[in-house]
Amino acid sequence: MVRAIVGANWGDEGKGKITDMCAARADIVVRFQGGGNAGHTIINEYGKNALHLLPSGVFHKNVVNVIANGVALNIESLLEEIEGVKKSISAAGGEAAINLLVSDKAQVLMGHHILKDVYEEERLAERKFGSTKSGMAPFYADKFSKSGIQLWQLYDDGDLRAKIAGVCEKINIELKYLYKKDLLDPDAIYDGIMKLGEAVRPYVGDTLAFLRSAVREGKDILLEGQLGALRDVDHGIYPYTTSSNTLAGYAAAGAGIPPYEIKEILAVTKAYSSCVGEGPFVVELSGDEAEELRRRGGDAGEYGAKTGRPRRVGFFDAIAARYGCEVQGATCIALTGLDVMGYLKEIPVCVAYEIDGEKTESFPNSAKQYRAKPVYEYLPGWESDIRGAVREVDLPENAKRYVSFIEEYIGVPIAYISTGPKRDEIIIRQKNV
Repeated sequence: MVRAIVGANWGDEGKGKITDMCAARADIVVRFQGGGNAGHTIINEYGKNALHLLPSGVFHKNVVNVIANGVALNIESLLEEIEGVKKSISAAGGEAAINLLVSDKAQVLMGHHILKDVYEEERLAERKFGSTKSGMAPFYADKFSKSGIQLWQLYDDGDLRAKIAGVCEKINIELKYLYKKDLLDPDAIYDGIMKLGEAVRPYVGDTLAFLRSAVREGKDILLEGQLGALRDVDHGIYPYTTSSNTLAGYAAAGAGIPPYEIKEILAVTKAYSSCVGEGPFVVELSGDEAEELRRRGGDAGEYGAKTGRPRRVGFFDAIAARYGCEVQGATCIALTGLDVMGYLKEIPVCVAYEIDGEKTESFPNSAKQYRAKPVYEYLPGWESDIRGAVREVDLPENAKRYVSFIEEYIGVPIAYISTGPKRDEIIIRQKNV
């Protein structure tokens, strides 16, 4: 069976925990898009780890972890991440062996992509898009203009040095006249990327052939998405999006699996709203109210796994969540962070937007979102600590009502209810799984 786990919101929904949990019964976990510009924080017997490129199955020794062709591959960052995970596993007394296969058709993210990303954000100043400065936009620009480099070219392309020289010639014009920065040395770039290529070579293979075979054999394959639906370059809050497609629909292309093989799409959404980066965020709170929610959000509070930036927070946005589930094609939902809401006597839920004096329950374009005001329905809180609950029957009645309200509004069954950041702090609703 092939399943996809994806975000329904702005990213940061708690997908790391859900993928870590589901990976325990998977044969293969696949990262199919994005790069190191976001992270999945996982808390398990090996401690707390933030994964940026590695699939979330790396802590399960029997799972094959695949970085597919749709991923923006920063080789240096991947190698550092591998060593960090091995160290965490060893420190906990585990076997530090990572079962990893990297697609030879993955595009390589280069150092100059990161430089251009940083320089462009500096140039834009107040007009910036809130980039993580991980090189995503320049990387994808090169990929689709066919001036990028696929991993196999580090091992089997006699013209690679000349290609890099040609790329540098173009970039150096921008560096000199637009950004007023130092120029690139193509020979140094070539030598550096070739060394990195050799370092990652033991993991490189034909992931398309591997996954096709796994599908035929009926293996349990988990497709892991990065960020969320509202950061999708086509269907998100453009231009404040990532530069790739974050939807389950792209998993077929990004992993090389036939679309009809994806039987389940699990969309992850929080019991409140959080957002890292720029762009419209209708339910955003400020001041003490925001800080209180941010502080209570998870073990380390609401701060980005990649950037460390404080996340913007707000109450549950049912309009955005329903839209995110729709464009993801969600067949079920994992609701995370329910325990966070236990401090409130009354819990607002955004059930409509007011735009220019008119109410709507549709998710509009970015310009209209900036003008939108949230319309709240208020639900009674449960004012108690439910962290660690593993049975729905043990939840307070008002917590059950809150879950049911969200489920009914979105129109997708909630299969999992997370009651804390640890792997085993979760309620599995058997009737929906």
